[in-house]
Amino acid sequence: MNRFIAKALLAAPAAAALALLAPATANAELAQGAPAPDFTAQGALKGKPFAFHLRQALKKGPVVLYFYPKAFTQGCTLEAHAFAEASAQFAKAGAQVIGMSNDDVPTLQKFSTEACRDKFAVAAATPQIVSAYDVDLKQGGVSTGLTKRTSYVIDRKGKVVLVHSDMDYRDHVKLTLAAVQKLKTAR
Repeated sequence: MNRFIAKALLAAPAAAALALLAPATANAELAQGAPAPDFTAQGALKGKPFAFHLRQALKKGPVVLYFYPKAFTQGCTLEAHAFAEASAQFAKAGAQVIGMSNDDVPTLQKFSTEACRDKFAVAAATPQIVSAYDVDLKQGGVSTGLTKRTSYVIDRKGKVVLVHSDMDYRDHVKLTLAAVQKLKTAR
């Protein structure tokens, strides 16, 4: 085999992995002020199967709905750790955190314990949910089968009050926490 072809074949998986780390154009379809689409999803909380229904959760207070690309990848694990560390602050502000990806429920059961540290639920984002929240991660216009790293804060009335879409996980907790704290003081 030509050494240049062999080199290109070896580089292709690395390039695909790097593309996932590169900033994606992440203009979330749901704008601030838009109604959040209602949904029910299967997932896990503390390693146990869990059913999440947005409308029911909003009866208790605001919801931080954050989408992440894939369980057990570096950025997603670090983001889950950050949400877990801030879980008491979210609870104090009256907010519930739910992580969403297109991972299967057995993977989410393990992720909810190991990465989320039993502090919040994670659920499987169906194709309908991914479409409704415009979080399909595309590279070159083609779906990767993953979700964009996008966080929504949804108030009790079901209105989106914050949208943060950035593949860098680091500001998601800070920005969503500030938004729910602002909601609490506005009551």
